[in-house]
Amino acid sequence: MLNRKSPPAIFQVQNLLLPRPELVHLDNGIPVYILDFPGQEIVKIEAVFRAGRPEESKRLASRATAKLLREGTRTRSAAEIAEHVDYFGGSLNVPTNLDSSNVILFSLKKYIHELLPVFAEVLQEPSFPETELETFRRTSLQELQVDLEKVEVQAYRKVTELIFGENHPYGYNSVAEDYAALTRDDLVQHFNTWYTPSNCMLFASGRIDAPVRELLNRYFGQNTTKGPTPLPLPVAATSKPHKEFIHQPESLQSAIKVGRRLFGRDHPDFNGIFVLNTILGGYFGSRLMTNIREKKGYTYNIYSTADAMLHDGCLYIATEVSKDKSAATLRAILAEMKKLREKPVLEDEMDMVRNYLLGMLLNGLDGPMNIADVVRSLVVEGLPWESYEALVQTIRHITPAELQELAQRYLRPEDFWIVTVGA
Repeated sequence: MLNRKSPPAIFQVQNLLLPRPELVHLDNGIPVYILDFPGQEIVKIEAVFRAGRPEESKRLASRATAKLLREGTRTRSAAEIAEHVDYFGGSLNVPTNLDSSNVILFSLKKYIHELLPVFAEVLQEPSFPETELETFRRTSLQELQVDLEKVEVQAYRKVTELIFGENHPYGYNSVAEDYAALTRDDLVQHFNTWYTPSNCMLFASGRIDAPVRELLNRYFGQNTTKGPTPLPLPVAATSKPHKEFIHQPESLQSAIKVGRRLFGRDHPDFNGIFVLNTILGGYFGSRLMTNIREKKGYTYNIYSTADAMLHDGCLYIATEVSKDKSAATLRAILAEMKKLREKPVLEDEMDMVRNYLLGMLLNGLDGPMNIADVVRSLVVEGLPWESYEALVQTIRHITPAELQELAQRYLRPEDFWIVTVGA
């Protein structure tokens, strides 16, 4: 009989093998990374263009261009596109991305022949109607106005500006004047320059049989327009880290951001930082959460994250607290960083974090859509296939001494900007 008084046994995650995609090229040279799962009756097609902030000639051009792709084409209005996709049970998504423009189509296998032509038209013949651009400006300004009333948003905007610089693609903050300055010509120029076959990658997952491949080649493989080489990224800011306080008199809470510049996933220390950040504040059982939320009761939520962009990266700690607890919370954050620099992590904690991270990676390999996301990240960031296994091995085998060395190198308080927004 089932004994409900005893928990099930806990087993180590053993096999984490990332399936290798099949790489084919369309007639015009577009690479297509295929993950074919014959048992699935769903298809996911993701088009990726290196057309993000680093490629902009005008602020917000990349975001506006991506958002307006599905708002009308040469032959269809935005409503007609939405109605067609919805009628056949599909989904057309444009997630926000700093480094690239990603457009994703989900479709049942039996309707891919109905949806793929519309998907191709959206990516090849957008019309960027003035009315839709004006709607984008208006809604974006309304969202910006609401966001700027939030201390957390203000703190994030300020700390990234300090880390990278106010004119850097990763550091500049959108303001009302940027939206007002956008014109349809800016979007058309950005699209014509960067949305070209030579700057495109396709990722196909699910049931990708011969008919689907033929459709991809028919609708994406015939355009031979060439585009320029992606631009080099401007140099990030080099100012000395310091503290900044932004007075927000009507705020009931204060937002704290403690951040520093780091690096992308191709850096030799990134995998170790990935583990170290998890211990510090990367999951619910982290040190920041255990001490500052559970023991001290200063906040409902506190976390740290290691953001890796294509050309750079940053590490920051974030929380919101009552204004009378700001100083104490900041001291507690710095104290947790100090502990990691001065004392090795105990094995019990190491085991917990290893199991958590391996379980998270295992979840990322659950099904063709999740696997496609992992593959796309590796390809877009130019990482070798072996880098996934290298991350797994780092999680399994990194030692407390190695983590302490990383903490001594990257968790020094003098390297961090500290931003507080509140009353």
